[in-house]
Parts: sequence; structure tokens; C-alpha cells
Amino acid sequence: MDSLPQTLAHAMRTLLRPLVRILLRNGVPFAEFCEHAKQAYVDAAAELAVPGRKPSISRIAVVTGLTRKEVSRLLKMKDGEPAPVERYNRAARVVSAWVREADFRDGSGRPMALPAEGRRSFAELVRRYGGDVPHRAVLDELVRVGAVTHTRDGRVRLLTRAYVPRDGDEEKLAILGTDVADLVSSIDHNLVSAPEDAFFQRKVSYDNLIEPCLPELRGRARRRAQALLEHLDGFMARHDRDTNPKARGEAGNRAVLGIYYYEQSPEDAAQ
Repeated sequence: MDSLPQTLAHAMRTLLRPLVRILLRNGVPFAEFCEHAKQAYVDAAAELAVPGRKPSISRIAVVTGLTRKEVSRLLKMKDGEPAPVERYNRAARVVSAWVREADFRDGSGRPMALPAEGRRSFAELVRRYGGDVPHRAVLDELVRVGAVTHTRDGRVRLLTRAYVPRDGDEEKLAILGTDVADLVSSIDHNLVSAPEDAFFQRKVSYDNLIEPCLPELRGRARRRAQALLEHLDGFMARHDRDTNPKARGEAGNRAVLGIYYYEQSPEDAAQ
């Protein structure tokens, strides 16, 4: 146990380093990061309150080491989910349903080129799976990121089986918060849970691979990961009250499976 603080400190620095690289590239100074860190400490301390009792300013101050004045100020601040995350979620659900649902696939099981409006149309797809937004707004977003194109006869054709925002877009920076938070939350759950209650958390890693194998590795990872995600997407959609109002049981539960790939050259590792 004597090594626990040292291990945690090393893990914290390792976790923060790539995050700080992103912040520096986007002009976020330390003072601004520090302010967000204070807010996160207060929010987390409030979540860890004694069950049945409202968290007090004094208790949060004791737990976090902040002053009561700082805690009071931070508790009054509202930090809503950024709009780009909602745009991402809606567009991703539309693309996923287009790939998954039989009503929008052709005889070969591929996503159909859809008319803009009418029966089995893009408008109908968005109405069912895109939430309460105009189908034109979703279409414009998918065109913007290169996920769809217009055919000569005026239909909308899907170009990719997943919605991926372009580099540098607001969506990617917003997803940084949600996706990394989900991963860290899963690890946190496993740290405090019994083995039989742990969430699935695995990875495969080698550190002396030959460079020629990397393109094939990336391709294999992309194909197999996409196939797994599409399989699980179909299962989850059947049991989600939004996409299947007839699903029976208590709703409101959230589940996530994320897959990532990373590679590092010897030159990058040496920096």
C-alpha cells in the first residue's frame, strides 16, 4: 500500500499528458485548465455525498481542499453538455439505422439510396431515428462530413457505414470529453467492484512490431471492430425504448462499448 500514492501519481501524469497536448494545441492555458479541474473536483465531491443527505459546501471544501467561497462559486456554475455532442449523437444514430434497419436496405442487404422525402425516404429515416430535428439539418451535416452524397436522380446515398466528424471539428473535441469519460468511468467501476461485477476491459498490445505489418493490422482492426459494433448496435436498438417503443422492461439505462486503435513509432516513443 505504501506504493499506492506513487502509482496513482504516475497514472495521473500518464493520463494527463495526451490531454494537455490537445489543450496546448488549442490554446488552453494552465489557468483555464486549473479552473475546469476545480469544477470537476467540486462536481465529483458532490456526487460522493452521503446517501440521503444533500452535500454541504463545508463538506465539499474539506474533501477537495478548496475554500468554501470557491466551492460556493463553482456550485452555482452550470456546465451543460455542448451542442456538438448532441449533433454527433443524432447523426450517428441515423447512419447506424440506415445500415441496420431492413426498411432502408436493398435486396442485397446494403443501405439503399433514399429519396429525400416520402415512404422509405431519408426524411422518414430521420423522423424515426434522428430525434426532433428537421431532416434537412441532418442531411446537411452528413454531406458536410462526407458521409453521404446526392445521386443524379436526386436520391441520397450513404458513403460510409459510420459517422466520423472531420479532423479539428467541434464534434471531435466534444467527443473527447464523453468518450474518455466513459473509459475512465469503466476503469473506476472495476477498481471498486468485486471481480464478478467488473465490466469488460481488455486490450492487446505489442511493442516491437515490424513496420510493414501495420497497414494490414489497421485494416483488420477497422473491419472486425466495425462488424462487432454493427452487431451490438442491432441488439441494443431492439432493446432501446427510443428505437423500439415496444421494448419491455424499465428503460433509461445506458451502456457503451468503445473500441480504439493506437500505434506509436520508435521516433515518437523517444520524444
